[in-house]
Amino acid sequence: MTLQEIIAKLNLTVLTTPRDFSTVTPQGGYASDLLSCVMAGAQPDNVWVTLQAHMNVVAVAALREVAAVIITENAQPEPDVIAKANDQNVTLLSTSAPSYEVVGRLWEMGIR
Repeated sequence: MTLQEIIAKLNLTVLTTPRDFSTVTPQGGYASDLLSCVMAGAQPDNVWVTLQAHMNVVAVAALREVAAVIITENAQPEPDVIAKANDQNVTLLSTSAPSYEVVGRLWEMGIR
């Protein structure tokens, strides 16, 4: 499943500069709001689900080379966070859905 398909099926909003998401194939998922856990547990090319929307999310996402960050529960990053994500080639996506629902839907779609 491509990131483009995930964006469409979950009706996610792309917050960062759009790119060809049909070429991005996430290799799993990780859900946590605790950044130290993400640094220890997220794998490259995972989709990371969090309700955090601050600058440190971008730093951790870039460090772990995740495929995308899905920010849940209507949390919205500030413009400077989005700009930093663009600079670091980090894809930020958003949804009003709760984290629990997003993770469940990703699991149903085969993202493990």
